[in-house]
Amino acid sequence: MHSSTSVISPAVGGARREAPITALEIGMFLVLLASYALNAMDRQIFPLIAADVRKEFGFSLADTGLLSTIFTLGMAVAGIPTGYLLARLSRKTVLQIGIAIFSLGTLLAAYSYGFADMIVYRAVTGIGEAMQLTVVIAIAASYFARYRATAVGAINFSFGIGAILGPLLGGHLIGVERDWRLPLIVFGVAGFAAMAVIALTVSKRMTENVAATGGRTDQRGATTLWNRNTALLTGMSVIGGLCIYGYLGMYPTFLREHLHYTPSDTGRVMSTFGFGVFASIFGGWLGDRFHPKLVLSASFVGTGLLGFLMFSGPTDMVVQSALSFAWGFVVSGVLYVNLAGYHIKAVHASLTSRATGVFVTTLYGAGAVAGFVIGGIASRFGWSTAGLVQITLLAAVGVGLTLLLHTDRMSLPARKP
Repeated sequence: MHSSTSVISPAVGGARREAPITALEIGMFLVLLASYALNAMDRQIFPLIAADVRKEFGFSLADTGLLSTIFTLGMAVAGIPTGYLLARLSRKTVLQIGIAIFSLGTLLAAYSYGFADMIVYRAVTGIGEAMQLTVVIAIAASYFARYRATAVGAINFSFGIGAILGPLLGGHLIGVERDWRLPLIVFGVAGFAAMAVIALTVSKRMTENVAATGGRTDQRGATTLWNRNTALLTGMSVIGGLCIYGYLGMYPTFLREHLHYTPSDTGRVMSTFGFGVFASIFGGWLGDRFHPKLVLSASFVGTGLLGFLMFSGPTDMVVQSALSFAWGFVVSGVLYVNLAGYHIKAVHASLTSRATGVFVTTLYGAGAVAGFVIGGIASRFGWSTAGLVQITLLAAVGVGLTLLLHTDRMSLPARKP
């Protein structure tokens, strides 16, 4: 965070003043980010071991793919209920419950008897992940009120770290014992260790902070979730989910089956996406600095153009790697981060948790079917048409929705005189 970052805190006589963020408070936020990086590492493990699981249990390719992505359905189911749960329990309590749920689901998956119980455990991990993500975004948006999108960008940045480290550590663990269960056990236990660290080091003064309701924060946000801007942003989140998980779910298959890349070359191309995600903090800064319509419309234009080029453009590996990096930068680093940030800015600070729940539910709910939809289009009409329809045309719709926003009714930082 910038050294000038501040929060609103009580002063003598009940007045409110701005207090600088201390190194200790930044340290507590880094602990929360580390716990979410562990979440990201956990999420990347199953695709890594999927082939071994399929071989042992005799699952079909379709069943294995479903096991790999079913967590997004769990995230969608948990999003809005988590927002309401946060209205009744402390954020720290809900955060700990979420970590416990995804860690337990990860552990139980290592001891599955077959497809039926494994798919339940995988879906359960998504429920826990949604609870954790919703809380961490709510904490960041409340505590770093003047830099909301930047704080959300830091969360996504930590996801990028976990997405890179998870497969590396998981691959090492598999190599040690030649057992696909070992990474699940290790990461599951690590989740419970993270709960202990959070309990000991993260103060409720940070997690329960609601100081964003005063000071220089402009409270023009809606006092109910049923408002024009939230409705438009919900539609954009659905489009974002279909685009993001259309890429994550089926782009590797496109590279393997259509462009005939080797598995190792496909992995190299996909890894560049993770490095693009590191732009998330910069993407959040863009959202805090520039007009929402400019940031979102430019992001959707970039998404549509990249979707067309990836599925219909050059086949060279270097070019595809560059496009994959650009996708991580534009779509995950800018579009995803600011959709989350503007959902929060669309409402009054008291509705931060519920607005975050709406974002998580809609984006990941759409993500749960994104791979199935783009795969169905590709099987009937070809990959070029699939990319054009599900990414380029949907992104164009996103631009149209962006232009309908009433940004004068959003809760944005008040400008200094």
